[in-house]
Amino acid sequence: MNAPAEVAAAPRKRRLLPLLIGLLLAVAAGGGSFYAVRAGLLFGEGGHAPAAGGEEEVPVTDAADVAFLPLEPLIVSLGEDPRGRHLRFAAQIEVAAAHAEEAAKVAPRFVDAINTYLRAADAALLADPNALPRIRAHLLRRLQLIAGQGRVRDVLITEFVVN
Repeated sequence: MNAPAEVAAAPRKRRLLPLLIGLLLAVAAGGGSFYAVRAGLLFGEGGHAPAAGGEEEVPVTDAADVAFLPLEPLIVSLGEDPRGRHLRFAAQIEVAAAHAEEAAKVAPRFVDAINTYLRAADAALLADPNALPRIRAHLLRRLQLIAGQGRVRDVLITEFVVN
């Protein structure tokens, strides 16, 4: 009766050894991948080491090189709903200071592009609070096309209220 018990115990050890080796290799590969990405060896520059205070450094733009162009507030009706839902929208455009006068001259085009985009956007998209970064990116791209390359840096949304 002892012989069958020894035979049954031997295969379990064989099955467990490859599993442990696979687990160790997976942990080593994960650690090596993390190091490679963190050190910047993969996917571009990495090595985001925190500053001396424990926080990461954020590049600061030169305040003298920036101008803000306030746009007139917009009220856009949302859809054909008789309840009269609308969006109140106000924004400022960050432009290079050297191009502030040129940007001010085309401000009506900026307002038109924003108004056209917001009217065409789906009301459900505008009501979603997580969609604001996507809306900003779409507006920024449209305004950059109007102003020309390198003139519009960012769109700062100062009011976005759906009623």
